Amino acid sequence: MVHYDIDALHQCTLRIMQGIDRTCREHGLRYYIFAGTLIGSLRHKGFIPWDDDMDIAMPRPDYELLIQHQREWLPDNLEMVCYETDKNYPQPFAKIQDANTTIIERLHEYYLGGAYIDVFPLDGMTSNPWKRAIHFVRYWYYKRLIYFKGRNPYKHGRGPSCWVPVLIHKCYSMDFIQRRMRALQMAYDYDAHDLVCDHDDGKRGVFGKAWFGIPRDYVFEGNSFLGPENADAYLTHKYGDYMTPPPADHHRQHNFDVLELNTPYREYAKKHPGKAY
Repeated sequence: MVHYDIDALHQCTLRIMQGIDRTCREHGLRYYIFAGTLIGSLRHKGFIPWDDDMDIAMPRPDYELLIQHQREWLPDNLEMVCYETDKNYPQPFAKIQDANTTIIERLHEYYLGGAYIDVFPLDGMTSNPWKRAIHFVRYWYYKRLIYFKGRNPYKHGRGPSCWVPVLIHKCYSMDFIQRRMRALQMAYDYDAHDLVCDHDDGKRGVFGKAWFGIPRDYVFEGNSFLGPENADAYLTHKYGDYMTPPPADHHRQHNFDVLELNTPYREYAKKHPGKAY
């Protein structure tokens, strides 16, 4: 059971999404609501009731263009945070966050930011199954390095459980890991391949580029947001029977350690000095 007002978080997230949608339409950027957000649109016409975030995907060329122009194009309160804008950022994908809010997902993690929407780049993917398998082994490896580098290595104490995280902290910089991850993600050019990958869910995250195609409008909480041209093909491939809700014990929520929707995260940091962030 979450200990925060999920309805208030939904409204905050919706405002972020409205700002992203306006920006992308104004500047001709392709984006797609996808994963659970797309299921929510088709099954509930909005948020999945227990879900507390939104996800979008962007073809790599559009993703890079938004990073380059984010300060010019996004509303003043929104920031696109990713490795390319912050060398200490601990994820292999971006977030667009509201700087007037504060979220800490887990206190043992080192990153402080605001309420957000996850933004996944869509990259090309080889049709060779062996090369694809090797690709995802390497991806999993770098993703684990990023996770351990971005958290307190003594999360579970100072016994044997801390040895691997401590070793990673001593041997790698976040910049080194993220540069390797970025090169891996971009190994296959988006425009040159018929398959694309969201790098979010292993082989189930590989699908035909044509399924996403030209973005089309979907209803979400009374708004019109863009999504894949063939949502059914994509969602069936990734989830199977996506229109049947899962049992209650499979409902996933973040249950954030800190959520303050009226406190800018930079002010929160000033009020709580000495933390890892």
